[in-house]
Amino acid sequence: MRVLDSHLHLWDPSQLDYPWLEGPLLAGFGPEELLAARGEDAVEHAAVFVQAACIDEQFLDEVAWVASIADRVGVRGIVAGARLDRGEQTRRYLGGLAGRPLVVGVRHLLQGEPVGFARTEAFRAGARELVRHGLTFDACVRGAAQLQDVVALADAEPELRIVLDHLGKPDIGTTSAPVAPEGDWIDAISELATHPQVACKLSGLPAEAGGSWSAVQVEPFLDVVATAFGPDRIMIGSDWPVSAVTPEGWSGGEGPAVDAAAIPTWTSTVARWADARGFDVDAVLWRNAARFYGLG
Repeated sequence: MRVLDSHLHLWDPSQLDYPWLEGPLLAGFGPEELLAARGEDAVEHAAVFVQAACIDEQFLDEVAWVASIADRVGVRGIVAGARLDRGEQTRRYLGGLAGRPLVVGVRHLLQGEPVGFARTEAFRAGARELVRHGLTFDACVRGAAQLQDVVALADAEPELRIVLDHLGKPDIGTTSAPVAPEGDWIDAISELATHPQVACKLSGLPAEAGGSWSAVQVEPFLDVVATAFGPDRIMIGSDWPVSAVTPEGWSGGEGPAVDAAAIPTWTSTVARWADARGFDVDAVLWRNAARFYGLG
């Protein structure tokens, strides 16, 4: 089995500044930690690094740092941090970014922006620059209203290749109090999937559940996106190390804060689910991400 992890984070607070880090995540998660987290199985591992929200001024420094360790951890592509709403500054930045080795796309974090932000002309202008430079866009949003903003973006910019991070971060509850997929989320996912240039990452649900999750709990959500997007536009992502934090880590309680087996557990969960649905497991675990990001 081989896995092209479409959503990997790495960071080193001694190298760059990450204002959002706290608790168990306020530590270094680099090559040594990742290799240990992958385990000593027979799986072939590669990954797409997704920006980890360092400060804006260090976006290019983050790209350079990840490129410097890429060979050690099998990073095949980099989704860089970007601000798409800065006009000429955005145009200059993306022009320089497009020439950087390994850079395949960008992420302007939308989850922290107000609803409607992705509909503004300033943001849309930046999105058009992505198309001009052949870069993809990772859409990280929360809730049906922001999902509708991504739908509107896909409508307005049909040449922009968009991948939805973490299934749009639906509420999935916990193992002790699971919830079913909500109608507004299902409707938004279904509408977004009508755009053929959009794909979806099977990632991030453990973090949305606060680290307490089960296969039975997450499978209804995986089923919704698979029905909407089809088996050729979904791709596995570990969201490591964010989705490796245990309930104790999220709550600040005692006990292990990071699950050492988070990556193989999520991989096996998605692989078993895909196989049970009759999907091409290699496509879900590797080929779909490789095709979307142009990695061969």
